[in-house]
Amino acid sequence: MRLAQRMQSIRPSATLAINAKTQELRAAGRRIVSLAVGEPDFPTPSHIVEAAHQALRDGFTRYTPVPGIPELRQAVAASFARLGVSAGREHVIVTNGGKQSLYNLFLAVLDPGDEVLVPAPYWVSYPEMIALVGGVAVPVPTEPERGFLVDLEVLEAACTPRTRMLVINSPSNPTGAHYTQEDLDRIAQWAVERGIFVISDEIYQRLVYAPAQPASLAPWWQRHPASFAIVNGLAKSHAMTGWRVGYTLAHPDLIKAMIKIQGQTTSNICSIAQKAALAALTGDDACVEAMRQAFQRRRDLAVAVVATWPGVICPMPAGAFYLFPRVDALYCPEIPDSVALCAYLLETVGIALVPGAAFGDDRCIRISYAVDDTTLSNALTALGQALADLGREV
Repeated sequence: MRLAQRMQSIRPSATLAINAKTQELRAAGRRIVSLAVGEPDFPTPSHIVEAAHQALRDGFTRYTPVPGIPELRQAVAASFARLGVSAGREHVIVTNGGKQSLYNLFLAVLDPGDEVLVPAPYWVSYPEMIALVGGVAVPVPTEPERGFLVDLEVLEAACTPRTRMLVINSPSNPTGAHYTQEDLDRIAQWAVERGIFVISDEIYQRLVYAPAQPASLAPWWQRHPASFAIVNGLAKSHAMTGWRVGYTLAHPDLIKAMIKIQGQTTSNICSIAQKAALAALTGDDACVEAMRQAFQRRRDLAVAVVATWPGVICPMPAGAFYLFPRVDALYCPEIPDSVALCAYLLETVGIALVPGAAFGDDRCIRISYAVDDTTLSNALTALGQALADLGREV
């Protein structure tokens, strides 16, 4: 079978690969606890599920407009009012999850050879999507000692005449790093002055923990609509990962380009999911706050346990539901990197994690605390013991 040359450079998703290995071990009878997948463990709120049931009862099972039904696009636009932003449905497209929003944006904006600044650690799919459209991802390093936040000086140093775009993800997957509004404002001003287009991936924007406050680049889109695009969705905030509902806020001309792309690829997202999304955006938000509070409690629990692990550095994440501890002090000839360490922990204590190498930082591992408190506490205690045993051998 002859495949396209581009397939040689595209890596499979590490998080999905870990999940597949976990399922394989479970099928073989092993008890495996997964702290690997970035998915809330809560059920989708009942009023959202009921809206989907009603859509089925109403026979709402036909094609819809490519960018989403008008009332959903309007609800998405209206949701930005809480950020002080006024938008209309012409500024919005609804996509098959945030991934499709991102891929459509890369297709619509990047030409072959264009460079994209991607602060590292980064979400696993950014470099692969950029490569698929012919762009060049340029990792911009950050350090755990600074909470994995990127410096303007480092961004400046990474710029070349080919720099076309910057991708900002706050709160971040995999680190949980969160930029304050002042941080975002400085980055946005820098990008505007240099003519760099900014994609702000804000899929975890509703999951920010005190004393940190939510922040967004949406107000900068309002002031410079041709220079920014805001990507969000309902997967993390409303426990709707399987519903596949993402959306983009952007200039109307860019939205039209994304509609053209989507119209020739997937067309509209699932009609039933659109009605569920409408209920999520217009219904009671108490469910979002309840989940946010649970994640904050789990964050505090997880950080307290990981702080006891010898030789491990773990910044306090201000958002999302991940820890990204630096563990390279424990590497040894038998376990020389994050991939080997995660394989060792999966085999020895039956706990699945994601190696930091997948996110562009081989010094670290990613831990998801999107599991119940008891499971989380027990798993982290077991991990700590295994790492302590390993440390004594190093």
